[in-house]
Amino acid sequence: MGLNRREFAGAAGAALIAGGARAAETETTMDNLPFAAQTPVSIARVGLRARDADKVADYYKAVLGLVETGRSGSTIRLSAGGRELLEIEGSAALKADNPRSAGLYHTAFLLPSRLDLARWVQHAIDTRIPVDGASDHHVSEAIYLHDPEGNGVEIYADRDRTNWSYPNGSLKMGTEALNFGSLMQEVKPGDAGWKGSRDGTVVGHVHLRVGDTGAAEQFWNGDMDFDTVVKYGPQAVFLSTGGYHHHIGANSWQSAGAGPRAVDTSGLSFVELAAKGPVTSREDIDPWGNVIRTVGA
Repeated sequence: MGLNRREFAGAAGAALIAGGARAAETETTMDNLPFAAQTPVSIARVGLRARDADKVADYYKAVLGLVETGRSGSTIRLSAGGRELLEIEGSAALKADNPRSAGLYHTAFLLPSRLDLARWVQHAIDTRIPVDGASDHHVSEAIYLHDPEGNGVEIYADRDRTNWSYPNGSLKMGTEALNFGSLMQEVKPGDAGWKGSRDGTVVGHVHLRVGDTGAAEQFWNGDMDFDTVVKYGPQAVFLSTGGYHHHIGANSWQSAGAGPRAVDTSGLSFVELAAKGPVTSREDIDPWGNVIRTVGA
């Protein structure tokens, strides 16, 4: 079953685990995307502004096995299985992102299966990729880390939605220690191992830092027509379309009271949504200046 490196440095969280991989197996086709990408509106791409675009792009290539599929001027585009997921625009003149301001909390990359997540964990251990933590959210299992400019990253796999629980009519989500022993049982002797983010990998959700979760909920309910799925008091709200656990998260854990973002800082450039059906491309701005684009799926 693999693992070790002190059982992934304690099984539940902060581990010390930098390595590389390229895109790989084709077991999932572009027509067989996960539930997160089959809803009426889903996440298409995320745009980042970086002080060193090459360094940030190299991180996502090495850690996630994303492949560079385009470059124009200072902008680099990265994909998995031919599906573009990240656009990184570089400018050395940018100021560093302030983690207490509004902006990006993390970009969450959804892998096609639990086996893919287990393979990635073994790859992370073998290549000593630094991680920040790991959690079981009931609906998903996730590993957390951050890129060279401090942008949060989540790598996760969803549990089958037929196993999601709805006590009292509300989806059960939470944060518990990830059971690495169970996860690593997915990797059988002779398994091919991690070979990069394969076809079927998508940005499953984006989690934002906001100044006020009530205002965020109002924007996503009203302007964007997203449904509220779960709220955690006044500090976090999770929203989606089509019954997914969340395409958008918004929290004020570190950013309560934050005003509009400065445009000359690194971090989030835009979130691009893919909408099914006849769609007129549009651009909305949330209360903190975050750019939300909508395009046809």
